[in-house]
Amino acid sequence: MIFGRILALAAADPARTMTGSLALTKADLTELAARHAPHFADAVAALPDKDEAGEDAIEEADLRAFLVEHGASGAHEERWLAAILARRSLEPNHLWQDMGFHDRSELNAMFRRHFPALVALNSGDMKWKKFFYRQLCEREGLMLCKSPNCEVCDDVEVCFGEEAGDPLSTLSRLARNG
Repeated sequence: MIFGRILALAAADPARTMTGSLALTKADLTELAARHAPHFADAVAALPDKDEAGEDAIEEADLRAFLVEHGASGAHEERWLAAILARRSLEPNHLWQDMGFHDRSELNAMFRRHFPALVALNSGDMKWKKFFYRQLCEREGLMLCKSPNCEVCDDVEVCFGEEAGDPLSTLSRLARNG
């Protein structure tokens, strides 16, 4: 289910190809679709052979490596998800929306299955994008937060608050029909 949602969102991206949207090569997308979402095999096959994902931000490689390091088993799926999460974390919405999921619970289920060590590290249930960047900054010895700990911070709601909203697929459909 998760890869089908991710591929559906990437296929609908008007600005980038699936490789650019997901940071995976055509070969990776071909294998991913064959294993988990065969209904996208034709869309992946139609991608240009030389289509390159590139990097959207300087921290993308560090985030991808951090995610791979915390994968449950080292499976291809975790490597693919690490690349996808690193790329989609650069998008402006909640991560569950940017991944094509219906709500945050689907995102959390994916993390529990493929990245349980990250779930344990994020024991306070901080928003995932904030958590990622906090972890990367701490590794580099940088202070990202304006307070020494969350208990005395004015931004607790920003980091730990509700993540409500519609899935991007719903918003896109409304924009087309509205």
